[in-house]
Amino acid sequence: MTDQLASQLATITGKVHASERLSFDEGLFLENEVDTLTLGQLANFVRERKNGNYTFYNTNIHLNPTNVCVYRCRFCAFRSDLRDEKSYEFTDEMIRQRVLEAKSAGATEIHVVGGLHHLKKFEWYVNIIRVIRETWPDIHIKAWTPVEIQWFSYMTKQSIRWVLEQMIDAGLQSMPGGGAEIFDQKVREQICEHKADAGVWFETHREAHNLGLRSNATMLYGHVERAEHRIDHLCRLRELQDETGGFQTFIPLAFHPENTELDHVVKPSGMADLRTIAVSRLMLDNFDHIKAYWIMLGEQTAQIAQAFGADDIDGTVVHELIYHDAGAKTPEGLTVTQLHRLIQEAGRIPMERDTLYRKVVRNGHEWTVTDPIVVA
Repeated sequence: MTDQLASQLATITGKVHASERLSFDEGLFLENEVDTLTLGQLANFVRERKNGNYTFYNTNIHLNPTNVCVYRCRFCAFRSDLRDEKSYEFTDEMIRQRVLEAKSAGATEIHVVGGLHHLKKFEWYVNIIRVIRETWPDIHIKAWTPVEIQWFSYMTKQSIRWVLEQMIDAGLQSMPGGGAEIFDQKVREQICEHKADAGVWFETHREAHNLGLRSNATMLYGHVERAEHRIDHLCRLRELQDETGGFQTFIPLAFHPENTELDHVVKPSGMADLRTIAVSRLMLDNFDHIKAYWIMLGEQTAQIAQAFGADDIDGTVVHELIYHDAGAKTPEGLTVTQLHRLIQEAGRIPMERDTLYRKVVRNGHEWTVTDPIVVA
């Protein structure tokens, strides 16, 4: 590294240690000029300042109610046409069975996302939330990305706020971060040109936060985007978090090219995964948590990520289909014992949380939550 580059790195290091915000150009410098171990050291400093030696996880279960979808995103292997052999849709009874399975497993959260079925009315989607709530009132319902919310708005000719209010009345309690992909419009035109754009994504999360919902944020990386697109993505997320404070955690999502129209793209390496997590931790100074989503990263990379800025490893994730259809080789669910082992092997202390980052206290099959976890 030249003297000039070393001076730039020293300036950034000083800002990180002083809890000062990094600029777009400084983020790009980290992406392009700084070695992986140095990135990890800086990101780990921020991670431990915010969350100590804890790694968070939750006991959750997924429900993907249908894979039939009107969109044909080039990066998606999950979607299906109505008459495809692999197409499916959940009935009310199937939903109840999934919720009761979650209850018997001690899950605190059910995560609901799926395809946009063109023959299903808005009430069908509202009913999914209602059936979950009626079957087990105690489980936290995290559901629907802005892509789905916009589709519901289009179907009903009602505002995004109105759609969210109907879902909240039915039992919705928070939102996942999917559908963000990469915010840059030129990139979106290459991978998901008809999908809800960045403006809709931000409008939906802003409305959700204003209605009292917490949500997550994501970034799909390792396809056709470049470093400047990733840094721009992080800066835009940071701006909305400044405005609303409604985001809980950021989840970088590694692209899996298998079974997609982008199967010629080389899957991100483990090194790229760790660099992306570290840069995200350094840029998103107003996000409390960075998640290493083991489903997409793999268990070993998710472990190492706990020293590169991540403080959350997600959860048991039973019945996840979207990323496994895209070629993820990870197990379809981990036990709490396995999660504890992964976290402890990484030198961290496991801390079970609920969706809202409150500590979960268990007594046999019963569980309660405490106040929000504050480490720093």
